[in-house]
Amino acid sequence: MVANSAFGKSIYQEQLLTTIDVRAKKELADVALNTAKAKGASYADIRIGRYLNQAIVTRETRVLNVANSESFGVGIRVLADGCWGFAAGNTVTKEGVAKIAERAVAVAKANAKLGSKPVQLAPQKGYGEVSWKTPIERNAFEVPIKEKIDLLLTANAEAMKGGASFVNSTIFSINEQKYFASTDGSYIDQDIHRLYPNFQVTKIDQTMGAFETRAALSSPVGMGYEYLTPTESEKIGGVVTRYKNRYDMIEDIKNATKNAAEKVAAKSVEPGKYDLVLDPSHLWLTIHESVAHPTELDRVLGYEANYAGTSFLSLEKLKSGNFHFGSKNMNIVADKLQPGSLGLVGYDDEGVKTGKWDIVKDGVLVNFQAIRDQAHMLGLDHSQGCCYAQSWDDVQFQRMPNVSLQPGKDKLSVDDMIKNVEKGIYIVGNGSFSIDQQRYNFQFGGQLYYEIKNGKIVGMLNDVSYQATNQEFWNSLVAVCDERDYRLGGAFNDGKGQPSQSNAVSHGSSTARFNGVNVINTKRKIG
Repeated sequence: MVANSAFGKSIYQEQLLTTIDVRAKKELADVALNTAKAKGASYADIRIGRYLNQAIVTRETRVLNVANSESFGVGIRVLADGCWGFAAGNTVTKEGVAKIAERAVAVAKANAKLGSKPVQLAPQKGYGEVSWKTPIERNAFEVPIKEKIDLLLTANAEAMKGGASFVNSTIFSINEQKYFASTDGSYIDQDIHRLYPNFQVTKIDQTMGAFETRAALSSPVGMGYEYLTPTESEKIGGVVTRYKNRYDMIEDIKNATKNAAEKVAAKSVEPGKYDLVLDPSHLWLTIHESVAHPTELDRVLGYEANYAGTSFLSLEKLKSGNFHFGSKNMNIVADKLQPGSLGLVGYDDEGVKTGKWDIVKDGVLVNFQAIRDQAHMLGLDHSQGCCYAQSWDDVQFQRMPNVSLQPGKDKLSVDDMIKNVEKGIYIVGNGSFSIDQQRYNFQFGGQLYYEIKNGKIVGMLNDVSYQATNQEFWNSLVAVCDERDYRLGGAFNDGKGQPSQSNAVSHGSSTARFNGVNVINTKRKIG
């Protein structure tokens, strides 16, 4: 038996590969839906969720933890007397789900007495009995734990051999087995897989009394263990090694160890205006904070405020049809269909088939993100399919889909982009960030900073962070590399809501250039 986990109860390794018969889930769903209707619900849906997690954590030559966990239960949401009601429980029997459904209806009727406006639910056709599974080549839970530990400890050994002072490495594997059914007539069975390999290398220079770190340039992905199959990498400017669809942890940790030592000796940046060349491994977080969050409709309307603020955008700015979010090179698309992405699913947690839509087109704001009870606020007759709950015992609500900057249309490589920069900085990897409560003023740092002079990378910099207002920054976007450079970054743990929930989401881009951005020096002065 493995150690306890915060994700749920601990289970044996072999239990990660078991499933629940779909016919049994349908029988439970019918009991819940029929009970809800009999108690007065005009609409009802049920989510039967089994959430499996595995975390393997190492440091230097030691395995710190191997944790397998399972969370299993039922969440039922209903509309009664024009209001939402929700209840959840882990007694997954016919009697248990009937009681949960009764409780959900009672909650809805109690809410209706408060006199709120009736919910307007966008119409949604039922799909009947359907299924969807993340396209994977190798199920991470089928990979022996020893094979994963061997990879991590081999990576650690390479870092220590290369002069690292400390190193830790991890592999997180997730499987969401989700069954959704509704009174609209949908019975949807989904099997969703995600993977996240990561590490951090630390180098201490005793003579200088300084240390630096470098994290992995991997990305969390909606893929199987095949993501960790080594593939051909590429060098940019002769110095930066990058990975596209697959990831080589051993090569990356060797480079990371060298980078950490280089960062200790790197010169501190001179503050001023620079042209920034931002790698997708860095730019994804800027997109996430400055574009994806402020285009969530609940933030725009002020419904979501306490957790990381509202938005500088508004319905009026959208309806004007001429609000210039950024330059004509800024094309932002929401997409729940991107292969390999964290947001890739066939149907959202309201049973809506997923798709893609424009948010910013040629620099102009054209849409937000909305679900079934928000669609009418945008004049839509359908949901955009971006509803999600982190677990069976959480109510589903609007969460961002994959929100990505589209590649440039003209052929342009990263090396070609750098050749045209006279005074600039090439930033790789995400670091610290700060953004105000309306997501307008922000500051971002990264992992690696390379000085560009007269079209060439001339060395590494340190203590770099850039500051801008949202529109100022995106209107400085002058070029985006073509689709050959397009890559995904993302997060396993995007927080939102109260009580808070965590969502996994990816953001893609090709390398992009922003001209005349204000760069500050973040070196802390002592004394």
